[in-house]
Amino acid sequence: MPKPPRARAAALTATAVLLSSVLAACSGGDSKDEDLSAQKLDWKDCTAPSQAEGGGDAPSPLPNGTKWQCATMKAPLDWNKPKGDTIGIALIRAKTSGSESTRIGSLVFNFGGPGGSGVTTLPAFGEDYAKLRTRYDLVSFDPRGVGRSAPVKCESDQQLDSYFQQDATPDDAAERTKLLDNTKEFNAACEKNSKKVLAHVRTTDAARDMDLMRQVLGDDKLYYFGISYGTELGGVYAHLFPKKVGRAVFDAVVDPTQDAEQGSLGQAKGFQLALDNFAEDCTSKTEDCPIGDTAQDVKDRIAKLLADLDKKPIPGIFPRELTQTAATNGIAQALYSKDFWQYLTEGLEQAYDGDGKILLALSDSMNGRSENGEYSNITAANIAINCADDKSRYDSAYVERKLPEFRAASPLFGDFLAWGMVSCTDWAVAGAAEHPDVSAAGSAPILVVGNTGDPATPYEGARKMVDALGKGVGVELTYKGQGHGAYDSKNKCVQSAVNGYLLDGKVPAAGTVCS
Repeated sequence: MPKPPRARAAALTATAVLLSSVLAACSGGDSKDEDLSAQKLDWKDCTAPSQAEGGGDAPSPLPNGTKWQCATMKAPLDWNKPKGDTIGIALIRAKTSGSESTRIGSLVFNFGGPGGSGVTTLPAFGEDYAKLRTRYDLVSFDPRGVGRSAPVKCESDQQLDSYFQQDATPDDAAERTKLLDNTKEFNAACEKNSKKVLAHVRTTDAARDMDLMRQVLGDDKLYYFGISYGTELGGVYAHLFPKKVGRAVFDAVVDPTQDAEQGSLGQAKGFQLALDNFAEDCTSKTEDCPIGDTAQDVKDRIAKLLADLDKKPIPGIFPRELTQTAATNGIAQALYSKDFWQYLTEGLEQAYDGDGKILLALSDSMNGRSENGEYSNITAANIAINCADDKSRYDSAYVERKLPEFRAASPLFGDFLAWGMVSCTDWAVAGAAEHPDVSAAGSAPILVVGNTGDPATPYEGARKMVDALGKGVGVELTYKGQGHGAYDSKNKCVQSAVNGYLLDGKVPAAGTVCS
């Protein structure tokens, strides 16, 4: 199984939709000898998202009536052959609510993943950025390989249902062989259906797309807001184009110094911390916690539930069952935001009574599955981008040697995240590097926001990003909170600091702490 995507907004939007229901009951182009930076975008009212983007309805206008507009930008399929075949990069924008005289430019968002569709996510959270829209056009996009931008395609919806029901934490040789065989089949399907694009979905490719986007949007500098994996993308952009960085914010920061194994181990620690905080929160309230008497009791009961599900799944969303893997995935999804802890509590209550609907809905959200059984391509894109980026390849023997370390980091999530490291085994494309290069000497200041309770991108990554960006570039801000990301927590201190920098160029003091 892939490691949990380092995305916030897209996953949480899907979670809300799925839970409301449950609780209620590569496009290639011709070779063109042209200057792509001179292309004119044909902005039109947005249509409904494609299934690869997650499906659903066309985005509703903002409260003041501003309509979302969409366009497609041509980019080289292979940046080493800029005059060769092109692909389309899907963009979305909401024009500034301010005057042209006060407009700074376009503020480009990447919400993470890798694999999340910015075209569907930005409208879902557009109102949260109303203050920023007073001086910017809000812009986001589907990175290459994602959504409507030459999407990576692997298995069918029916095959994915089976893929996500598999036992992702094998206990014996037979289960291990089945997991590896399923991984090999999935990866072979990706090569068969998406061979043309697999070598061209690296983060460095997406960063070059962003610089082309900057030029096409008419900006001398890139104004950027990266969340989760979007911080890694932003760091790579700053490394490649340090003199083109305008004002940039990195929120929910990926540690750029870690290889794939270290990143997975960090997530194990991060999700365990979030689970500890969830259990403490439930049992510290004045009313009785319905899922345990003490924090340790809560975690012990969850561990027993998962052990029982490993032997015998329970009914989920008909006709699918809640397996151990799906339950673990669903618990992880709920830990992305404190707003969903209530659903985790209710989902666990249900599961203890033999009903797995809520936990399975949470797992579906993580995996990009809609109520009608169709999947977005977030999993395919997530694996493709990670495997194209990460040089390391791990076999089952290596994972087994590492299991004690992962279990020490997290008794609940350790096995799950350790075995996720085999996702790139037998991948068709070699990985680019052990970890991204984000050194950015000469860049404008970049505001780096770390959240002490972040499960998916642990807090320590913010300091590592600041150090890796280089002296005088990264400016660290700490948020003492819970969940994945800080700005969308609506903490006034965080938002004031971020808005002050993006709108007025006021760099907060390094080491500022918000709580």
